[in-house]
Amino acid sequence: MSTNRRSFLKISAAAGGALGLGALPGLAGALERRTLASATRIEPAAAPLSILILGGTGFTGPEQVEYALARGHKITLLNRNKTRPDFFKGRVDQLIGDLNGDVSVLAGKKFDVVIDNPTTFPAWVRNAAKYLKGNTGQYIFISTISVYPDDSQPNKDESDKTTPMPAGVDPYTTDTANYKYYGALKTFAEQEVQRQYPGINTIVRPGLIVGPLDPSDRFTYWPARIARGGTVLAPGQPTDPVQFIDARDLAEFMIRLAENHTLGVFNATGPSKPLTIAEMLYGIKAVTTAGAQFTWVPEDFLTAQKVSGWSDLPVWVGNSPDERGFARRNIDRALAAGLTFRPLAVTAKDTIDWIATLTAAQQQRIADAKRAGMTAARETAVLEAWAAKTGGKAGAAR
Repeated sequence: MSTNRRSFLKISAAAGGALGLGALPGLAGALERRTLASATRIEPAAAPLSILILGGTGFTGPEQVEYALARGHKITLLNRNKTRPDFFKGRVDQLIGDLNGDVSVLAGKKFDVVIDNPTTFPAWVRNAAKYLKGNTGQYIFISTISVYPDDSQPNKDESDKTTPMPAGVDPYTTDTANYKYYGALKTFAEQEVQRQYPGINTIVRPGLIVGPLDPSDRFTYWPARIARGGTVLAPGQPTDPVQFIDARDLAEFMIRLAENHTLGVFNATGPSKPLTIAEMLYGIKAVTTAGAQFTWVPEDFLTAQKVSGWSDLPVWVGNSPDERGFARRNIDRALAAGLTFRPLAVTAKDTIDWIATLTAAQQQRIADAKRAGMTAARETAVLEAWAAKTGGKAGAAR
């Protein structure tokens, strides 16, 4: 993978978590309906915990809150209360503070567990530690598999080297709007967590996080596109690997780590067995009735057409020598610690149902590939170019 391509993957991963979630109305009702439907199946924890969640109203955070509440834990949120203000009003304790500024509201408070969702920048860890160090029994930090600079070898585990901070770059003062050093900043933030909370820290490194509430459209593109039917451009070889994790599976894993006081570093992506791009696409198709048909277009032709994996054709990143390990990270340690996965059909169907709750403008944003994916016109043009090259017929993309 070229430096530019790798940088794009890292930066786009970061940008996905930084998108404006407050522009997605009506999600509280959809989230609570899912919770009410499943709450009776969630057993209470053996011992309730006092859990502070930094953030908590974005993408993975709400799923953590709902699952933790269902397990009987006491939840406190610390955030600016700007993304979905008062989202859990009356159900959690709300503290208002800015990890990049004043978090003095934490003074004198103690928690069994802290879950740090939003932090990319080491200064945020240091700021919160002024009040949380010595006042929590476990600190769970959400990092990313983007800390790994080398994706050339499949099945690498948590011992793989991580990205160092470039010489001359101060990790504490780097502009918080600049994700150029995303992998290095996350690495340094991990190290800051380990310095501030020695012997009580847990580092979780997710891959692509997907499912309802996802603001990035990186997985959402595929259920939305396949549900429209027609001829769908399928990238690369059907056997190319993909990895991702439903936000609800990640949330439940993190609460499980808290309940079991599990320490260490964990890659958190999935599923538990290798999954190919063909299995993903056909699995999504199976929960629709649109009758989509896939046309497989090789990676070299897509490259010639200036079509990129991850952005134009999300989830898939190709299978070049430099990319072979990107979607084949070893997750044995997380599986042993209790990471579980719901079926792809559930993630796909719930994502489609969630899309239906969005406004017409938001659904059009997905169709127009404003954040990820290909427009219908662009997809049709590439399919027609492929048909011209191979002497076949290309159906129009819808």
